[in-house]
Amino acid sequence: MKYANEINKRKSFAIIAHPDAGKTTLTEKFLLFGGAIQTAGAVKSNKIKKHTTSDFMEIERQRGISVATSVMTFEYRDILVNLLDTPGHKDFAEDTYRTLTAVDSVVLVIDCVKGVEEQTERLMEVCRMRDTPVIIFVNKMDRDGKNPFDLLDELEEKLNIRVRPLSWPINMGSDFKGVYNLYDKSLVAFQPNKKATDEDVVPLEDLSSSYIDEHFNEKDAAQLRGDVELIEGVYDTFDKEEYLQGKLAPVFFGSAVNNFGVKDLLDTFVEIAPNPRNRTASTREIDVHEDKFSGFIFKIHANLDPRHRDRIAFLRVCSGKFERNKFYHHVRLDKDVRFSNPYSFLAREKNVVDDAFPGDVVGLFDTGNFKIGDTLTEGENFYFTGIPSFSPELFKELVNKDPMKTKQLEKGIRQLTDEGVAQLFTQHGGNRKIIGCVGDLQFEVIQYRLLQEYGAACQFNTLPFYKACWLTGPKNKIEDFIRFKSSNIVEDKDGHLVYLAQSEWYLNTERTNNPDIQFNFSSEIHK
Repeated sequence: MKYANEINKRKSFAIIAHPDAGKTTLTEKFLLFGGAIQTAGAVKSNKIKKHTTSDFMEIERQRGISVATSVMTFEYRDILVNLLDTPGHKDFAEDTYRTLTAVDSVVLVIDCVKGVEEQTERLMEVCRMRDTPVIIFVNKMDRDGKNPFDLLDELEEKLNIRVRPLSWPINMGSDFKGVYNLYDKSLVAFQPNKKATDEDVVPLEDLSSSYIDEHFNEKDAAQLRGDVELIEGVYDTFDKEEYLQGKLAPVFFGSAVNNFGVKDLLDTFVEIAPNPRNRTASTREIDVHEDKFSGFIFKIHANLDPRHRDRIAFLRVCSGKFERNKFYHHVRLDKDVRFSNPYSFLAREKNVVDDAFPGDVVGLFDTGNFKIGDTLTEGENFYFTGIPSFSPELFKELVNKDPMKTKQLEKGIRQLTDEGVAQLFTQHGGNRKIIGCVGDLQFEVIQYRLLQEYGAACQFNTLPFYKACWLTGPKNKIEDFIRFKSSNIVEDKDGHLVYLAQSEWYLNTERTNNPDIQFNFSSEIHK
C-alpha cells in the first residue's frame, strides 16, 4: 500500500465521440481549466506534429480529423488527470477500441443536433463489454437540436444504459439561457459571445430562489422548474456505486466552445470518477496497490518520420512504480529491457519522466520489441487479458508488385500489423496474405508506408468477405468444418483459426449447420 497516496491522486479517462461532436474542443477546455495550456486552439495546431509532414499526414491535414490518440496529462484540484483524446473517424476505430482498455472511465460526447450516431453505438458496446463507467456530455446546446428529454430516451435506448441528468439546459439554440447543475444546485446564465468563468456560477438554495425569477422570464423560469420536477420524479436519484459499476451514466448538457457546462462536468468528474482499478491477468488478479511494477502496451505509434523511424509504445502502468533506467521483464520475449528516456505527454510536448504510478501512461521508445498487448513486469510471467481484436469490415489481398522485394514486404507488413494499423490473415495451409481493416483510409496508409519505409511496392485486390469469425469449439468439429470450407479458412498472426464469411446469410447458415462451433467477432490478443 506504499503508493496509495499517488494512486488516489490519479484518474485516467478517454474522450470518445462521433467525428465533429466537439471532442477536441472539449479536450481543450479541460486543459485550459487545468492550466496546461493558456490559449484555446493550442491542441488543434499541435495535433499533427511539425516533424511528421509526410504525404500520408497531408491527407490527414486536409481532412481535418484526429488520426492518433493523443495522450495528455494535467492537474485539476490536486488530482492528476490522464486524458486520452481518441480519433472519432471510423477508419481509426480499432485504435479507439484499444485505448478504451487502458483507461478507467470514459467521457462520451454527443452532438445535440445529431443525437446518437452509429459510431457512438459501437464505441459504447466496447464500454459495455468491460463495464467501463461512462459520463455523457451533450454538446452544442447553443444550436437548435433535439429536445433534451427525447435525447435522454434515445441515449437509454440506443446505448443500452440507464441515464440520469446531473445538469439541465435552460432552452437551447438561439434561445439558450444557461445550465442548471442538479448535482450541486447551482446555475450559470448564458450570455452570447461571452465565455463562462468561475464568477458566473451562482449557488442556489433550491429552485424557488428569487434569482431565477429576476434573471429569466416567466416562461423560462416555469419551464426550468417543471423540467427539474419531472426529472426528479422520473429518474432515480444519482447513485455513485451504480455509475462505478457501469450501469448508470450521468448526463451533462452544455456548449464546449462557450465553456458552458464544462466546469460542472470536470468538477463532478474529479469527484466521482474511479481511481486506477485492479486488472485481470492470465494467472490472477493484479491488485493496483501491489508494490511490484506491472503494465501493458495498448498502442504503438510510429511517427512516420523516414529520417528517424522512431516508434513510441504507450504503456499503461497497472501496479507498483515504473522507474527510469530500471530493468523490467518483457514477458512475451522473455528478456529484460530498460528505458533511459520514458516520456509523459502534453499533446506535442514530451517530458522525460523519472517515475510513474498506476493510472499513468508512459511513452517508451521502441526499436521493434513491442506488440500490442505486451506485458512488462518485475519478473513474474503473466499477461493482461481483455485487450480485444475485432473483426475488420474490409478485406483485401496483398499482392507483391516486385518479387525482388519479397523479404522487405514480409518484414514491413509484419511490423505494420504489430502496430495495430490493420490485421494480417494468412491462408490456412497456404501463403496468400489477406489484410483486414476497419476503413479504406488504412489501406492507403499501409501502401504508402510499405513503399516509403521498406521500399516494397504492393497493390490491394478487394475480396468479397463480410466478417472475420474466430472459431472456438470441439477440436474434431472444427477440423471437419475446416475440411469443407478450406478456401474460407485463414489464420491470424497469433495462429488462431478464422472463418471469413462471404455474407450474413452464409454466416447464419454455417451457424445453423454447426451448432457446436462458436463464431466470434472478436478475439483476445493472446501472447
